[in-house]
Amino acid sequence: MQITGMLYGSKLLEHVGFPATEVLGPDASEREIQDLIRRHGTIFVKPLFKGGVGKKGKAGLIGKATDLKTALKEKERLFFVEHRHGNVLAKSFGVTFEAGVPAEHEVYFSITDATDFRAPTMTLTHRGGMDIEELPKSDIARVPFEALTGLKAFVVANALSGIGAPKEIISPLVQHLPKLWELFHHYGITTLELNPIRMRLESGGRMTPVACDFKCGFDRDDPRWQRLGLPPELFATDISGFEQEINELRTYQGQSDVFVINDKGTILAPTFGGGANSLVTEVLGDAAIISSDFGGNPPYEKMREVARICYKHWLAQANVLFIIGGKANNTDIYETFRAMADALRAYFGEHGPTPLYVVVGRGGPNLVRGLGALAEVCDSLGLPYRMFGFDSALSEVVGYAKRIDEWMKAGGRERIAAHLGIKPVIQPDVRG
Repeated sequence: MQITGMLYGSKLLEHVGFPATEVLGPDASEREIQDLIRRHGTIFVKPLFKGGVGKKGKAGLIGKATDLKTALKEKERLFFVEHRHGNVLAKSFGVTFEAGVPAEHEVYFSITDATDFRAPTMTLTHRGGMDIEELPKSDIARVPFEALTGLKAFVVANALSGIGAPKEIISPLVQHLPKLWELFHHYGITTLELNPIRMRLESGGRMTPVACDFKCGFDRDDPRWQRLGLPPELFATDISGFEQEINELRTYQGQSDVFVINDKGTILAPTFGGGANSLVTEVLGDAAIISSDFGGNPPYEKMREVARICYKHWLAQANVLFIIGGKANNTDIYETFRAMADALRAYFGEHGPTPLYVVVGRGGPNLVRGLGALAEVCDSLGLPYRMFGFDSALSEVVGYAKRIDEWMKAGGRERIAAHLGIKPVIQPDVRG
């Protein structure tokens, strides 16, 4: 997720007229905070994190206040708080003050592109305000729908009836939830989640759904997100220098998705394709340095720059350079492999040789020329290599790379270093 919380979430919801709780930012004055408390009785103080960081409530990072003194005390506690969720450590850069919304019913709602349905899919439950994973499946409606027609009112109505939602909340949700499809569809959003939506009882007895928390992620390669006028720093998460350098290349053709799995790993695996990436990272485990997808037919210039950044940060510690992907439909293998080979030659020229075993597995247009270009550079640099074509099972190629890494740790690295006439840096065994 790239946006979490109501500070920007409420602004996005305004584009489609979806009701949201009132929110003040970190620069709110004491008078504004006092006025918010006076009008709503209770407010919540929440830390602001760059990017999506979950489980804040369970970590005690949501403050509650009914008076100004308590609100300011919670602001002091949470303004620069650190929070670890999984392998992500994030530091807050401020807080928001959000109006409490009294309600008897809470709703969870999300839209995402589901790979199992190959369609946009709505997930909905009338038992929101908690982790959806903790709910029984009978309380959750997960419904794919047609992208051409969008999220229609009858889809919402049928889903709520199917899970036994209270009748009084069905009509207000049927009226408002389809608006969220407009936000999802027209602004390059890949995932949209509201949890909770609190069903506020109005004076006339009718309920209004009010968004009290917001999360969404964007496809940064889809220019429609720029219509929202979001500040660029919103997408600058707490990431490594390597990830930041790669992300700066997203303005060009082709994908450049990376994530550092283990900065002490020993297999550098530039991967092409999401399916290949999932298998590679799962099988390699802690030995994998990065998770990546460099598909999308990148041009030579971009692929060489991507490879240069990968090599600069990780090649000295790697035992195996593992270039892997499925059988491409439109990616020019020759262009991508030629770029990676040229970047490898340039790295050796600038930094000197490093003991390395190159393993390649790929299929697609101009495969033979691409393998030839890469083999020629490996031969000139004195590096051992093994190459697999489209007729090799991806799982077997990944297993081979893992066995080569074990061989390198068991003395192969020293043997290659001796062949290159250098003294190797012995890598630690990262196996658990």
